[in-house]
Amino acid sequence: MASEHPIESPSRRIFRIAELTRQVKALLEEELSSVWVEGEVSNAKQFTSGHIYFTLKDESAQLNAVMFRNIAATNRVPIKDGAKLRAYGGLTVYEQRGQYQLIVRHVEDAGIGDLQRKFEELKERLASEGLFDAARKRPLPLLPRTIGVVTSPTGAVIRDILHVLGRRFPDRHIILAPVLVQGPEAAGQIARSIEYFNTRTDIDVLIVGRGGGSLEDLWAFNEEAVARAVFHSRIPVISAVGHETDFTICDFVADVRAPTPSAAAEIVVRPKADFEEALRVLRRRLTQSLRTQALELRNRLTRAAGSYVFREPQNLLNRFRDQIKRDADLLRRSLEFALAQRQQRLDEAGLKLGHIASLHMQTTRHQIERAAAALRALGPNAVLARGYSITLAPDGSPLLDAESIQTGAPIHTLLAHGKLISTVTAKERSENP
Repeated sequence: MASEHPIESPSRRIFRIAELTRQVKALLEEELSSVWVEGEVSNAKQFTSGHIYFTLKDESAQLNAVMFRNIAATNRVPIKDGAKLRAYGGLTVYEQRGQYQLIVRHVEDAGIGDLQRKFEELKERLASEGLFDAARKRPLPLLPRTIGVVTSPTGAVIRDILHVLGRRFPDRHIILAPVLVQGPEAAGQIARSIEYFNTRTDIDVLIVGRGGGSLEDLWAFNEEAVARAVFHSRIPVISAVGHETDFTICDFVADVRAPTPSAAAEIVVRPKADFEEALRVLRRRLTQSLRTQALELRNRLTRAAGSYVFREPQNLLNRFRDQIKRDADLLRRSLEFALAQRQQRLDEAGLKLGHIASLHMQTTRHQIERAAAALRALGPNAVLARGYSITLAPDGSPLLDAESIQTGAPIHTLLAHGKLISTVTAKERSENP
């Protein structure tokens, strides 16, 4: 016989939601009224009531927890995002939401959570590289014309920024780079948007940020890629991540940290009314300065008009005439003295030139006479006068070798005085070289 289908069973019981939730709550409070759990804290927040709400998580699960005011008042272990705690308490169900949670009665410090450890390690490494140095941080422009914003296009951040800027200085130009602000792809999108804005020439300042959240929610702004994009940005960067108590790596690298995105909009530009008031103050100062100068000039003119010189114009003309005469006499004497000096230098130069020319001519004459005497001593007439003669061939060339003339040929012999004409009858070769 086939078993009865539960849907068709006449004995089936239908629970009301509240009834079932109460049963689950009772089971949890009975079976797990005293447990120890260990995990990393996130989303920690203390309300004005004094209660502290937070989440404990590990690699694959999370558990909501609450520490009520009476326990929180005596607790000495900080419950903050990133802390690793051991919590003792009992499980129950928050019926309105159907969520189970741990009612914490005692906590112990279990060290630093994984995310917090990663945060501290990256912070220390980047600090050692100089990414946080105050000396490299740049001042913001006084009145930026175009403001780049890197944030989610759908969150409250962009609305808050637009609202504040519209109220303070409505005609500023704002360009949004829409990005994810949490999740595995968020850091890459944020870094690329910062790099994109730096390829433009019309961006004066950047606001990079998102609203508040847990350490995991803000983690994209703790990624090294975002830190280095901010560090290499030539455009000044305002980091506006989370709430005033939230700190990210992006905050430390940025040129300015704003406690909230709305505060970033207030930091980036002063109210237009402030600039208008400053202009009014400067206008008043300039007007007063011009009036003071005009009054001083008028007083000087009055004093000058009442002086002795202006009261007696002829005295002024006489002074000018006497001064011109003195200047003319001084100029004439200076010219006469300069001309006399030049004439004296010309006379001295003429004497020196004449002396130099006389010495040069005498030296040249002696050189010519010595050269003429040398030429005469070497000339043929001087040789002939010493008893030598010169024998010429029929063509008039001097005979140097007996073999160069034929027997019977006519020859001419030049003497110191006259010449002899003869015929070769015989010739004899000399043995001397």
